This record gives sequence, structure tokens and C-alpha cells, in this order.
Amino acid sequence: MNFKMPHTLTLLFFLMVAALVATWIIPQGSFDTELNEAGREMVVPGSYQTTEAFYLSPMNLFTGIPRAFAAAQDIIFFLFIIGGVLAIIRRTGTVDALLGRLLENLGSRPQVLIFTVIFVFAVASSAMGASGEYIPFVLILVALCRAMNLDAMTAVAIVITGYGVGYGTAAFNQYTVVVAQGVADLPTYSGWQLRAGILLPFVMIGAHHVWSYSRKVLHNPAASLMQGIKPPDAGAPPKSYPELTVKHILILIAFFTALGTAVWGIATQGWYLIELGAAFVILGIVTAIIGKVGPSATAKEFVSGAMDLTETALLVGVARGIALMMEDGQILHTIVHYLSIPLSTVGPEIAGVGMMMMQTVLNLFVPSGSGQAFVTMPLMAPLSDLLGVSRQIAVLAFLFGDGFANMLVPTNAVLMGILGMAGVPYDRWFRFCFPLLMKLLAAGAVVIVLAVWFGYS
Repeated sequence: MNFKMPHTLTLLFFLMVAALVATWIIPQGSFDTELNEAGREMVVPGSYQTTEAFYLSPMNLFTGIPRAFAAAQDIIFFLFIIGGVLAIIRRTGTVDALLGRLLENLGSRPQVLIFTVIFVFAVASSAMGASGEYIPFVLILVALCRAMNLDAMTAVAIVITGYGVGYGTAAFNQYTVVVAQGVADLPTYSGWQLRAGILLPFVMIGAHHVWSYSRKVLHNPAASLMQGIKPPDAGAPPKSYPELTVKHILILIAFFTALGTAVWGIATQGWYLIELGAAFVILGIVTAIIGKVGPSATAKEFVSGAMDLTETALLVGVARGIALMMEDGQILHTIVHYLSIPLSTVGPEIAGVGMMMMQTVLNLFVPSGSGQAFVTMPLMAPLSDLLGVSRQIAVLAFLFGDGFANMLVPTNAVLMGILGMAGVPYDRWFRFCFPLLMKLLAAGAVVIVLAVWFGYS
């Protein structure tokens, strides 16, 4: 009897169960915390102590699911809004017209599409911390890749590779670089030259991996990891595309204006998914007006598009529940404490690489970049002083571990949202992404060793 991988939602629930069981096995413990100058709670290094043992009941597993949905409500509702607005845009024919023009220019050069989009997304993530902003592009890229005889895996890989490489080599990301350097008592954005300098080589690693896979699919469709998986729209790409009219151009201008305004607000005004969602609600209304879609038809399209992302929203909610179980069971600090102990026994090069691997493992439990920085950097910064590793290298190890692991850990709500939108099962994505993660971590290890040798600080 052949083993069949369970549905992604089932897999995430099993991981929640595993997290609950882990709280019964791993000792509860915590570090003392204190408020920093910015009013954020920080872990106090050297203060770890076990706490009185207690056990979460199985009932916590089931109450944890609605609590996880509440905790992930911002991205869940953002997904519903995105789905609804994109359905309105599709109703106007803008997407099909745009795909037609892109195919005319890139139809015979998929490698150019892959590299260009990965590079642009990586730069945006490195500079501004963009992540959820890519969700509106997922279905567009899926349709474009299918029209180029590629598959949804390629489309997802383009988005997630750009996102992961950008976070891993972040030069100015306010969610990771600013927070981690602040905790490590380093000047904000210091050391950016190295991080900016390695972005292109890491993009090349990611683009080569994606193109190698897509080339196999082009030559042999049976090599696709999406064999047997029904694509989101369940239909074949159209054989012809409508002309790109003034109406379509105006809608595209409105789309990029909304996205640009949201990115500006995120970078300068402290906006995030709520304001980003508001920008797309406005975009939906403007699109309906330009495209002359009536109020009732607009509402029907919005509801239909939101319904298409119901499964995705469920995946995001349950994914958040995995970390929630560990937070409730008070084992996160214990995991951090025991992972940090071996690093104190090795040389600076191995310690630096070990820090990266530690951050990679911890990303499963704390997928939030800023949250992981607050938990781990108070430990890594003084530990790096003892090991002869500069604090700048400790920050670099954090960025590599956090950013690259974002591409694979199922607790990452953005990742699960992208996979859900494209209809890519997690087990298929794991098979594609795990070798890429190993390549990026190996390259990261080389960079860290060289940084130690050349005194990066």
C-alpha cells in the first residue's frame, strides 16, 4: 500500500498535536525580561530558570485553534480582501491583457522572467521588509507560468525565493535588521555594505535553482512536482489574449499606485496589513468604476474571489496555532537556552555558523523576524562577545537563519498563504525547497566564516 501525504491542513494539525506533546516532555522555563528604551520587553541573558511544571490539557489543542485564528486575523482578512479585489480586476480582463503582453516579450525567455522577478522581490524585502505585499502577484504569476508551459510550483518558487533571499540578506529591513541591531547595541543599518553586496550572489543561487527545475518541466512536463494537482482556476490557459486597452492601463496604474502607497506607508508611517488591506479595498472600488462593473456585479465578484481563498485562510490560522501551543506551554525559552549551550564550547567560525543553524531551527517556533530577534539576540549578543565573534556577525547569522528558513517552515503564515493561493501542497513545496534551503545555508556558512576571518564588525 502506497503512503499518501495528508492534506496540508491535516499536516498542520498534526504539527499542533506534536507541539502540544512537546510541552509535556520539554521542561518549562523562562528568562527574566525587562523593558528596553523603546518600551519593548527584552530577555535578560543568563537569567534562565526552570519554572514549576504544569501540563496543557488536550482541550488546549482545540481552544488553541480559534485563538490562533484570532492571532492571525490580520493576514487572514487581508487574504480575503486580496482574493475579492483580484476577482474584480480579473472581471475587467486586465489580467489576461497584461499576460498577453508579457508573453509577447518573455514567452521565449522564461529564465529572464525568473531572474528579474526574484531580484526585484529580493531587493524590496532587503530594503523595506516586503513580504505579504507579494500575495497579490501570486495568481498572476501562476497564470503567466502556466501560459509559458511551466507550473504553479515555478510561480510560487519565484515569489518565495525572492522573499526569502531578500530577508536573509537584508540591508535595511526595519523588521529584522533594525530590531536585531538595536538589541545588539549596534548602530542602525551598520554593516549594510556586506549585506547589500551578497544579495546578488544569493539571488543567483536561488534563480539557478528555480530555473533548473523549470527547465526540466519545459522539456518533460511529467517532471513537474505538481503532477495530479488541480490548478487553482481548473482551466487551461487561453490560446489568445485581449488587447491591452486604455482601460486596462488605467487599472494597472491604479494597482501599482495602491501597492506603492502601501509600501510607502509601511516604510515611513508604520502601516502594515490593515492599511494595506484598506488600500486594496479602495483599489477594488476604483477598478469597478474604471472597468464599468456594476455595484451588484462587483459585490458578487468580491465574494467569489474571497471564497476562493477560504482554504488558504484556514491554513494560515492553523499554522499560527503551532507556535501558540509552545508559547502556552512555556517551552520556547527552554529551547533557546539549550540550543545556545553548545555554542560556548567551539571556535568563532563554528560558533558563527552554529548561531545561524540555531536561528534556523528557532524559526519553526518563532516565525516572526522581529519576535525572534527579541527572543534570541539578547542571548546571542553577549555570547558572541565571549566567543570572539563580533555582534555584527551575530546579526548576520540571525538574518540568514530567519530569512532562509522563512521559505520552508510551515508556521510562516505568509508562506502558507502563498502556497494556498497557488494550490501547491506543502509536501510538494518541501521537496522543491529543502535542497534550495541547504544551498543558501551552505553559502551563508561560507560568508560567516569569511566574515570572522576578515573581522566584519
